[in-house]
Amino acid sequence: MGWLWAIIVGFVLGLIAKAILPGRQHSPLWLTTIFGMLGAIVGNALARALGVEETAGIDWSRHVFQLIAAIIIVGVGDMAYMATLGKKKQQT
Repeated sequence: MGWLWAIIVGFVLGLIAKAILPGRQHSPLWLTTIFGMLGAIVGNALARALGVEETAGIDWSRHVFQLIAAIIIVGVGDMAYMATLGKKKQQT
């Protein structure tokens, strides 16, 4: 069940990150989901490093770290996608 939640959280984080970033992102949905999953992992690691891994109630600080990490990863990942595979798709 852990993998299913990781995919769901990654999907949601990736979509929110895509919505926040200005302009159009060209990476496919499966790649956005992976970027979101990576954002969740990095955000959790940052929260743990700063001592806010778990709080009473909803872990807002942890979720903010996850979202910020997902935004950065989606932005950088989309640039890398366009620099490599995206050019091939535009030519065809």
